[in-house]
Amino acid sequence: MNVNPIIAASETVTRASRLACRALSAAILLSATLSAQTALTWQQVEQKFKASNPTLKAAQLNIDESRAEEITAFLRPNPDFTLSADGTQLTPYHGVYQPFTGTQVSPNISYLHERDHKRELRRDTQKETTAITASQYLDQMRNLIFTLRSAFVQTLQSKAVLENARENLSYWDRELDVNRLRFKAGDLAQVDLNRLELQRAQFESDYETAIVNLRTSKIQLLMLLDERTPVEQFDVTGPFTFGEALKPLEEYRNVALEARPDLRAAVQNVELAQLNYKLAVANGSTDPTYSVWWTHNPSFNNPNDFNTIGASVSIPLRIFDRNQGEKARTQIDIGRNEKLSDAAKAQVFNDVDSAYYTLVQNINLLLPYKTRYLPLAIDVRDRMSFSFRNGGASLLDFLDAEKSYRDTRLAYLNLIGSYMTAAAQLNLAAGREVIE
Repeated sequence: MNVNPIIAASETVTRASRLACRALSAAILLSATLSAQTALTWQQVEQKFKASNPTLKAAQLNIDESRAEEITAFLRPNPDFTLSADGTQLTPYHGVYQPFTGTQVSPNISYLHERDHKRELRRDTQKETTAITASQYLDQMRNLIFTLRSAFVQTLQSKAVLENARENLSYWDRELDVNRLRFKAGDLAQVDLNRLELQRAQFESDYETAIVNLRTSKIQLLMLLDERTPVEQFDVTGPFTFGEALKPLEEYRNVALEARPDLRAAVQNVELAQLNYKLAVANGSTDPTYSVWWTHNPSFNNPNDFNTIGASVSIPLRIFDRNQGEKARTQIDIGRNEKLSDAAKAQVFNDVDSAYYTLVQNINLLLPYKTRYLPLAIDVRDRMSFSFRNGGASLLDFLDAEKSYRDTRLAYLNLIGSYMTAAAQLNLAAGREVIE
């Protein structure tokens, strides 16, 4: 079948034009997508988290509830008002029926007087409870910030792994181009070229897996931020590296003793227990009730006195002290909270020490990787590639060198991720950010 060369050339130009238009459209779409992305730094992510996380907002309402209970705790007892009537005639007597002549009307007002500063102690107890609630809120925020920081680090690590997978795939494609030329020139066997082509499947698998891991990390971060931004339009940015300098362990311990909100809450629980004991002692005291009343009717001793006034004081007789159990319980509770405070302090030291030495171990591993192993793996791979092209190395040696480089590079990136997670763990243990 004869084909007109002019028509064939025209069709070739048309296909090329279509491909160029598609490439241009894809470039425009990619540019629009990238411009729509919002790359957030860690400070911006933390700020958005504190402003929008529903779990944190719900925990903050506990403080408001406890503060509202302070008003209730300091309320005064309300006076009681009683209106009584007596002496109303029910049946006629000797033919005389005057039902309301002898009726006595007596309005009565009584008030319970609380002694031994019960109101003030209730108020102070509730204020201390509010302070503990605030410390517990800060402790919950501390743990949630660690979860957020871990998700942020995971996203940065996924981005670095994806970029590494993309570079490996591009590098292997260049190797394939060179070896295809060698095959066409008769310098490479078909079976060796096929094995090189099959090796690309591993690079493609790494690349696709890295894409999925990055999307999963972003979804986790979006969930913590309570964001509905599409994953394609959401991005974070920040240094994915490690620092070599650390302060002495004692400095991190001192920071933790001052900043850890759970330790502060443990100390405040001791103070609350002491206030509860004082309140239990105060509740054991007697509270008199004062009453005053007015009566409209002649008094029994003075027929001419139609308006009389009276007063009384009611004092409970504390023959049996019914508050002994509460006093004993609250006194025991002081000792219990003191032990819990000591345990919390020991936990602070444990957390700081564990995070610190984990960080030291990561640095000790990262330094030789950065200065020796990673450059060595690159050098071995490049030399083996050159030797394979020139017939000085076998295909297996070349593939083994490529795998060693890929494993070393991935291990290095994972170690950086472990270092940044350990740094976040040290921040968690210290109670505030001590390593950026």
